[in-house]
Amino acid sequence: MSHIKRSALVHYSPAEMYQLVNDVGGYASFLPWCRSSEVKSESATEMVASVEIAKGVLNKTFTTHNRLHKDFRIDLQLVDGPFKKLSGYWQFDRLKTDNACKVNLELDFEFDNAMMSIAAKPIFTQIANSLVDSFCKRAVEVYGERG
Repeated sequence: MSHIKRSALVHYSPAEMYQLVNDVGGYASFLPWCRSSEVKSESATEMVASVEIAKGVLNKTFTTHNRLHKDFRIDLQLVDGPFKKLSGYWQFDRLKTDNACKVNLELDFEFDNAMMSIAAKPIFTQIANSLVDSFCKRAVEVYGERG
């Protein structure tokens, strides 16, 4: 199983960063590897969403069930896709000032077969490793440069 752990300090509030990450429907507009994304169902505390990845030899769709802890944390659990296991979370920790936070991402994943793992694991690892940076850049586009 592979484990990804990334974080960044940003000059945006936990609520602002949470909103960007939770806007699954908008992923295709700024994540170059995301061909499409769709929210299947949503409530105040849960979301089921699908993301289609298209990068290199990897062209797969996966669906997660997300538990939403408004402006603080999003827990992810695999529903369907090319994984044996996919779970993790985004967490947004407030810093001493109101307009700054630490963005944390942790993911554990394992593909459902050896051939898929050989072909897709390096690509998915690269995508996962770039996620925090991608959302930090998106924050600048949406909210403007700060700090």
